[in-house]
Amino acid sequence: MRNTLEKRIRNIPSSVWSKIARIDELKGQWIAGARLSPQLLGRLKRSVLITSTGASTRIEGVRLSDEDIEKLMCGISIQKFSDRDKQEVKGYYELLQKVFDSWKTLKFSENTIKHFHKEILKYVEKDIRHRGEYKKQENKVRMIDKAGKSIGVLFDTTPAYLTPKEMLELVEWTQDALKSKEHHPLIVIANFLVEFLKIHPFQDGNGRLSRILTNLLLLRAGYLYMPYVSHEKLIEDNKPDYYMALRKSQKTFNTKKEDIIPWSDFFLTVFLAQSRMAIDLLSEEDIEKILSQKQIAVWQYLNQVKEAAPGEIAGKTGVARPTVNQSLDKLLRLKKIERLGLGRSTRYRKLYLPPLPRKR
Repeated sequence: MRNTLEKRIRNIPSSVWSKIARIDELKGQWIAGARLSPQLLGRLKRSVLITSTGASTRIEGVRLSDEDIEKLMCGISIQKFSDRDKQEVKGYYELLQKVFDSWKTLKFSENTIKHFHKEILKYVEKDIRHRGEYKKQENKVRMIDKAGKSIGVLFDTTPAYLTPKEMLELVEWTQDALKSKEHHPLIVIANFLVEFLKIHPFQDGNGRLSRILTNLLLLRAGYLYMPYVSHEKLIEDNKPDYYMALRKSQKTFNTKKEDIIPWSDFFLTVFLAQSRMAIDLLSEEDIEKILSQKQIAVWQYLNQVKEAAPGEIAGKTGVARPTVNQSLDKLLRLKKIERLGLGRSTRYRKLYLPPLPRKR
């Protein structure tokens, strides 16, 4: 397997390397320019915990909105959702918070992966028998729609009897590759994720766990803005492309022409968008100094969504509609948002959220 992995990450095209170069340039800007106040960073982290938990669990079929999750984590009872939905959300939120707070002391290893799996499912009663244990029977990767229903099998995964061997080899290769620095860490991490999801080592929770591990690996690789911009939300917003990129790469595995490029390109496109969003945060304090508290509430809501109408913003923030309109006018003048459409169909979005390019 080691030679196979080495061959897979060769022949990376210039288009992929150019994205890596831009990401590393933005990483340098963050390190050089990050002077955000602890108060703002704390607010951003709390917001991302909610946003990322909602996005990552909804990808797998949970039906809770970010607002529902915020209520749940504040101890407010939510009766209309199943216990399983609430259990999965709580486990993800608490584990992601642990990664954000303690990533420096969390080493990447098989033991960590198994421990994370146990933690992410620790409240899910149906999974009590296989928490932290590799699968004992075969499983399949299914695409989930917005209603939480399976709409088809994407691919078959590694047989259960081969899973311990393949996970040991994958983790050891990833550890060695990150330590030796022979390959760029983003390529190593992308390869780990696509292979991890192909193996699908646990009976359940693999997708959520892969996104927790993404946060850990990228933080340990020096991309320190992970807690302040939601990686999971960008995946949720581009879920069809996410599934397609995984499928395109994984169907070539164990053939003569293994191709990691479709997945690597998607992963890096998402991460480049996240990196750009992080750099935009460096001006947040200056913006907040010239905004009122209610204007800040409107601004922060637009940070969390793809786009929104004034009425939606008023409903979600509790800010009166006339004040929302005034806030939007000010943010337009500051060139921080853009208007979409006219009249009753008018919506607003942040300028730095370009759509990911679709493959034809």
